[in-house]
Amino acid sequence: MKEPTVIADASVIEQIQAGEKQRFELLIRKYNQRLYRIGMSILADPDETQDAMQTAYIHAYERLGKLEHPAYFGTWLTRIMLNQCLEQKRKSSYHSNTEISHNDINMKTPANELINKELSQILENAIAQLPEKYRLVFVLREIEAMTIRETSDTLSIQEVNVKVRLNRAKAMLRQSLQGYMKDSVYSFHLSRCDRVVNYVMNHLGIS
Repeated sequence: MKEPTVIADASVIEQIQAGEKQRFELLIRKYNQRLYRIGMSILADPDETQDAMQTAYIHAYERLGKLEHPAYFGTWLTRIMLNQCLEQKRKSSYHSNTEISHNDINMKTPANELINKELSQILENAIAQLPEKYRLVFVLREIEAMTIRETSDTLSIQEVNVKVRLNRAKAMLRQSLQGYMKDSVYSFHLSRCDRVVNYVMNHLGIS
């Protein structure tokens, strides 16, 4: 079966700026999983993360004309999401004793995938225990497969610090994460993906 053609971000942005505004949906669907994982790394709440994603996409669309290098849209969008999450976290900082209910995470799976569900929860819980600066680097590098340079630019830290933080994160997680560092963490389900797409496109008046 032939793999679907992947259109470069720069080409999609060029089409949007030429009047094909509905093409923005392609970018939303492409980056939903990444933004969700970043949001969960900081906010640890699916609904708060979804709100942050929607706001980040709207900000990105409104500033699209100011993006100097469309090829780096992914890194630019990731930074917008990161800043949005940190802003939301600051606003809710007075909830210092807020309880994080992992049951809120939509992890519905068939019965024959129960083991994978339990493993996914173990991974999420373990990552949630990391200090934020290590957790973010781990998610961006190991789960989202961003390059060292992209991670450095996104977090505004030196590349050497990216390497150091990643190594420390791995050391902290080695006991529980050995051999299971990808794929099942912070899964962004299609129903939530559709809600984000519909909200953003409707807010921007794009049909």
